[in-house]
Amino acid sequence: MSESFRVALPAAANLQFRAITSADIDQWLALIERIAAAEKPPWHDQRADLEQVFASSKNDPAVNTVIGLDSEGAARAYGQVTKNDGGPKAYAFGGVDPLWQRRGIGSAVLRWQLAQAKCRFAGDSQAPVVVRAHSQEDNAAERALLSGAEFRPVRYFTEMVRPLAGDIPQVALDAGIELLPFTPERSEEVRAAHNEAFADHWGSEPRDEEAWGFMVNHPLARPDFSAIAVDRGTGEVVGYQLASYDPDPLNTRGRHEGYTELLGIRRPWRGRRIAAALLADAMERFQSAGMDYATLDVDTENPSGAFGLYERMGFRPTHRSAAWDCEPG
Repeated sequence: MSESFRVALPAAANLQFRAITSADIDQWLALIERIAAAEKPPWHDQRADLEQVFASSKNDPAVNTVIGLDSEGAARAYGQVTKNDGGPKAYAFGGVDPLWQRRGIGSAVLRWQLAQAKCRFAGDSQAPVVVRAHSQEDNAAERALLSGAEFRPVRYFTEMVRPLAGDIPQVALDAGIELLPFTPERSEEVRAAHNEAFADHWGSEPRDEEAWGFMVNHPLARPDFSAIAVDRGTGEVVGYQLASYDPDPLNTRGRHEGYTELLGIRRPWRGRRIAAALLADAMERFQSAGMDYATLDVDTENPSGAFGLYERMGFRPTHRSAAWDCEPG
């Protein structure tokens, strides 16, 4: 029902705004890459992520996206709102061409996003409205934009990096647990294990088959760098480490790195060093593939003690980002 709701388009700096279409993917991606080149975030959307916007059955881009075009038809700004049906929060994504910033465009797009999010909540007959955005700690302009719109930081996340030169930690598992390769045949079991493992994690929402399928089949996903932990007695998946490889950090930061997208252990099996074993296994896989670093992101306040585990495994913090929430009236 919420997909039928859309608010008026933003207006700013003589840009013409309309919904993003699949024909815009090339210039939308080029805009994102220009923004990334100037702001240097650890990661930005890839072509596959933009294509998924039009392949997904959720968050109809005809009502949940805008692109701002200059007089020559070049993309200078964009905004996107996403929300799971019945989900407790909406997400706001967007950006402005570096050469077009400081003209009020970002504020106009953000106002549209807040209004569109309110429509999504109304369409789902939900209250209160909660809108979440993310920013890098070193992006002062983005932080000022969010705080000016009455967003407040509610959680911090840290990117952590570990050099792979030298020895990889050896982690012994008890005889009841074994590590196996991640395979497509077990993907649905891993999805179920993930949803269970992350049920007690802050801000997490269950991943449905569509969202999960997009992640595990993403062009950057590397099942050969991934693994699952299985209970020998029952055959159940009790933990998992899913990895990806993005060549971009080699060009932008000089790092040839393997990235852990997801690491989770189901609650009854926690405290048995399974997470450490999965991390060590990932490092060995990365190292064997010729990579120089292992990287991951962690919720700094995760009560499971993940941050401490990663430090003990040799990871060190680099970038920090924040989740910001707003409850527009």
